[in-house]
Amino acid sequence: MPHSSNPLRLNVGFIVGLSVGDSRDFIFDIPSLHLDTDFDLVNLSGSAHITRTAQGLLAQVKLNALVECDCVRCLTPFSQSLNSEFTELYAFSRNSVTESGLILPEDAHIDLTPLIREYLLLEVPMSPLCRTDCKGLCPICGENLNETTCHHEDDSIDPRLAILKSLLEKKDNN
Repeated sequence: MPHSSNPLRLNVGFIVGLSVGDSRDFIFDIPSLHLDTDFDLVNLSGSAHITRTAQGLLAQVKLNALVECDCVRCLTPFSQSLNSEFTELYAFSRNSVTESGLILPEDAHIDLTPLIREYLLLEVPMSPLCRTDCKGLCPICGENLNETTCHHEDDSIDPRLAILKSLLEKKDNN
């Protein structure tokens, strides 16, 4: 059962007493979730399948969420879809700990928040695009080219490079 103030904190104590191989599912449907000062999720949904093993509790988690991003081409805010699946073991003792270092707390409440934050942050694209065919901003006036068409002369040359143009013109005349 999820904890009321933190829906990602699960009471798994009853699973510890079950036989090896027994499992339970925890379903998530959270309209909005503030994970850190810079990471807010919307419509977080998914499930955590917790299985009792001899070494500990195996958590198999599948998640979907939306995060607000700014397009790197046109700077328009948009909702980016995130999907993640991961498996982690909450060990009963230090002898069974995996490389993630997770140990089942004494109160038998596991908090998936740090794991979910890490795995979903990995899903955020380095260069988010509002759409694959985003035209970006006009380099002259800064207008969003997805919303308007600019009619600027494309022949404007950076004055620092004007000397190179004169060299090209000389070469063409020869």
